[in-house]
Amino acid sequence: MSTTATAPQRRGRGGRERILAAAAHLFATQGINATGMEQVAERAPVSKRTLYAHFRTKNDLVIAHLQGLVQSGATLESALTREDIPPRERILKLFDQPVTEAAPVRGCPFIDAAAEFPDPGSAVHSYAREQKLRMVRLIAALLTELGCREPVVLAEQLATLADGAAGRAMVLDEADYGRHARAAAEILLERALPDVN
Repeated sequence: MSTTATAPQRRGRGGRERILAAAAHLFATQGINATGMEQVAERAPVSKRTLYAHFRTKNDLVIAHLQGLVQSGATLESALTREDIPPRERILKLFDQPVTEAAPVRGCPFIDAAAEFPDPGSAVHSYAREQKLRMVRLIAALLTELGCREPVVLAEQLATLADGAAGRAMVLDEADYGRHARAAAEILLERALPDVN
């Protein structure tokens, strides 16, 4: 009888992580809106009761998924906070699309989420917007550190290049497409930053 009593607890362990892993896979392969909560529960595998105990709504699940990407460093923006890379190289790393073997190239998850939740007032769209604004703040801080006189203007230009390159890389399924935007970013940085020589 004690074995029966402990079995459900063992099955329930790690449910949140399994749900997020299942959602990440399904969102990447078929899109957020095309993924139903039942599919997530089935892939996890967890009961619907467990799924809704962790995430009351699909919006909650999507935001947790996006937050997990930020925390794991699985976004282009994560390079901007790396302490082991000089500031200029951190900025240029925005143009390096992560390569996954035998998988299609994915664009920016925040742009994808905002496109699938087009209402600017929705919680998912708002979270995506905040991450895109955070990206500009991070770039501007690095540009300030490098001595740029108009860091916010250049940060917006570089963020626009990075977002555009990520989108084109996804549409064309070309992981190294960012090289084109990187070349333009290098020219912008050369013109805007003081000569260190």
